Amino acid sequence: MLRTSSLRVLGERDRDAVHALLDTDPVGNVFVSSRLRGAGLDSGRLGAEVWGYSERGTLTALCYSGANLVPINAGPAAIRQFAEHARWQGRRCSSIVGPVDAVGGLWDRLGPTWGPARAIRAHQPVLELSEPPLVEADPLVRRVRVSELGILVPACVAMFTEEVGVPPDSGDGGSLYRARVEELVRTGRAFARIEDGRVVFKAEIGAVTPYACQVQGVWVHPDLRGSGHSIGGMAAVVRAALADIAPRVTLYVNDYNAPARAAYRRVGFREVGAVRSVLF
Repeated sequence: MLRTSSLRVLGERDRDAVHALLDTDPVGNVFVSSRLRGAGLDSGRLGAEVWGYSERGTLTALCYSGANLVPINAGPAAIRQFAEHARWQGRRCSSIVGPVDAVGGLWDRLGPTWGPARAIRAHQPVLELSEPPLVEADPLVRRVRVSELGILVPACVAMFTEEVGVPPDSGDGGSLYRARVEELVRTGRAFARIEDGRVVFKAEIGAVTPYACQVQGVWVHPDLRGSGHSIGGMAAVVRAALADIAPRVTLYVNDYNAPARAAYRRVGFREVGAVRSVLF
């Protein structure tokens, strides 16, 4: 029987086809697109693999396999092959993240051998804003200086631990995580309001392409929540991002986080999709 579909690990020779597929959804694919634009498709440099699923010689779906397992444009047939390959390879990721149906399909097949999951975030709305925010920006939110890294990192660790449920610095004492935060600071993608040596509000832009950027790590000091800092702070981040980083600003949020969702709506974000996360 003629084989009309296949899966293989992609490399640099596939670059044009991969980016053409990623660019069909620049907001939904911003994380993977950013990683590949920065490091290319060579797995040694990327620290991950990109699996391609082709039908009749045409690349139709991708799966990024690194610290996160991320399906892209994957229908049932591609999900079946990605799951078989992932099961054969063994779990190397700390999460599966992507479109709700695709992640659900992967987890249905991988759960019996990879489970149980530590947590499943079944529906996380994806938000986008490409116009100026609807509210005034907090004038005290600015780019973090390298000299303030010691102030910012503890706030980043607190946010990550609160959001994910495990600290990001438990494996190696935090050196890799600190290096990542420092990279964001040095590239002008870490924003905060800092008062008397304390972070009041912070957020980082973790992924950037020519078409979109993704905000991550939004956090307000626990003693100051409910005071509106996230609204003015996000407005400041959006203004800076639209001015000199990317023409669209995106993020995703837990559906049960009503205060955050309300704050983002006030800033002007609109819902454009949803993802699901399976955390290990």
